[in-house]
Amino acid sequence: MKKKRVLILDKDRISYKLRRMAYEIWEHNSNEKEIILIGIEKGGRILAENLSALLKEISPIKAKMIPIIINKKKPLNNAIEFNENLTGKCVILVDDVVNSGKTILYSLNTILAYDLKKLMVAVLVDRKHKSFPIASDIVGHTIATTLQDHIEVETEGNEIVAVYLE
Repeated sequence: MKKKRVLILDKDRISYKLRRMAYEIWEHNSNEKEIILIGIEKGGRILAENLSALLKEISPIKAKMIPIIINKKKPLNNAIEFNENLTGKCVILVDDVVNSGKTILYSLNTILAYDLKKLMVAVLVDRKHKSFPIASDIVGHTIATTLQDHIEVETEGNEIVAVYLE
């Protein structure tokens, strides 16, 4: 039996939530000249790019976006490397959906090798099914789901166009 696909966020609601998230990032970092947005491929990178563009539009903060690739099923299989020195920087780790917290945790493992000034986590959708001690600081949308449900973030190019519950 095929699972039903339910639209949670459409393009307009996503736009509203992204703008609100950008304002929250600015509020939490209003004393900073620069922040680093680290986007987890693929959805997190697209979200980070959108947030970076919005921050440039609404604030004087310079937002630099760095993508990272992590094997979400087996996060220890590929080492994450940065060409950027994150020491002394304000960093926001960005992903599209947080479920168990595993991807965020293993990404943080690499980021915490640096002596950061500040670290935050931003996600578009938080499912609240944590298996790891991860809390999102900036959340676009929180939804209660069953463990069997799946959240799909639909993108077109560098734009997030819909979020579905399956």
